[in-house]
Amino acid sequence: MKANSPQVSIIVPTYNESQNIVNILKSIRDNIPSGIYAETIVVDDNSPDGTGKIVEDYISNIKKIAENTIDVIHRKAKNGLSSAILNGIQNAKGEMIVVMDSDFSHPPQIIPKMIDALKQYQCDLVVGSRYITGGNIQGWTAKRKLISRVATLIAKKGLNVKTKDPMSGFFAFKKNIIKELNFDALGYKFLLELLVKTKEINVKEIPYTFEDRKFGSSKLDSSTMIEYLRAVWKLYKNEKIKTSNEKRSSVRFLSKAARFFTVGASGFGVNYLVSMLFSSGLTDFWYVHANIFGIIASISTNFFLNKVWTFEDRDFSRRKTLSQYGKFGLFSSLGAIVQLAMVFWLVDSHNVSYPFALILAIATAAFSNFILNKKLTFKEKLWN
Repeated sequence: MKANSPQVSIIVPTYNESQNIVNILKSIRDNIPSGIYAETIVVDDNSPDGTGKIVEDYISNIKKIAENTIDVIHRKAKNGLSSAILNGIQNAKGEMIVVMDSDFSHPPQIIPKMIDALKQYQCDLVVGSRYITGGNIQGWTAKRKLISRVATLIAKKGLNVKTKDPMSGFFAFKKNIIKELNFDALGYKFLLELLVKTKEINVKEIPYTFEDRKFGSSKLDSSTMIEYLRAVWKLYKNEKIKTSNEKRSSVRFLSKAARFFTVGASGFGVNYLVSMLFSSGLTDFWYVHANIFGIIASISTNFFLNKVWTFEDRDFSRRKTLSQYGKFGLFSSLGAIVQLAMVFWLVDSHNVSYPFALILAIATAAFSNFILNKKLTFKEKLWN
């Protein structure tokens, strides 16, 4: 890490939070663990109540210290909570990201626990959860609680999310887990999209008590709920497409492997017939020479059958075909060497029975031969 580079970036999206913003910034500052160099990034959606200007004034009036720097991003319009979070993440310098609301519904006192969990438990994502033991919600009406539970159920069942509180807006994660991801940033639940697109990561939930805001008005309305349903539907469709493509890729891979091995099996027959033909009374070649002709014939027929049938390559231009034929012959020869070496190693060094060693060696050589030819001879992606 570079000197004076933040270890933690705290993203605080705002819209009309003039009554809360200064106090939340002070509370965040007071709760940053000792020895942690952090930055707080306020992302303001052009709040009519001047929230962004208040943050600027606050920054100019405080003495910046190494452990607590503050910045503000002024957006030109109200473009949604998820996109504001993404905007903040894109500008974050820390290796750990904390996302939280600015209305004290997410207690800054939990920030040290989140940072500690990312370090101590070697997890990738920490979710502040209202729905595990120790978590709670205060200040919500029965209707609001019901809406939250239904939204959570939709996320868990519809998108196969295992986290107990996927609708939480309070979470922390290691920035490297989103390095290769593209986000749609729809709706108001960035965490849900993160969970759907990073299913292999290690997630830990820690309890906290959600307290409804004391100042300002809630952002939850009918349009917010509609946006949420749209976001869930888009995530659902994208996951279906992804899963379908993965299944199709698996089927194509196995289909081509089966064709390649079928062609290989036919090559045994070609090898045998040509070898017998050249060693018969008609030509009376020495059996070793006859077998060489058989090998050349089987490699040749295997090449053309694999080119046309297995890999569906119809380009027979002279230069390309000769290049492919040379590579195919080379990899076939390497496969034979691998097979012989593996048989000798298993039988001589490990006392494996010859028939069983031969089966293992043939399977290993055939599979490696298939992979090499698929990738290098016929220039296909490995998994399709």
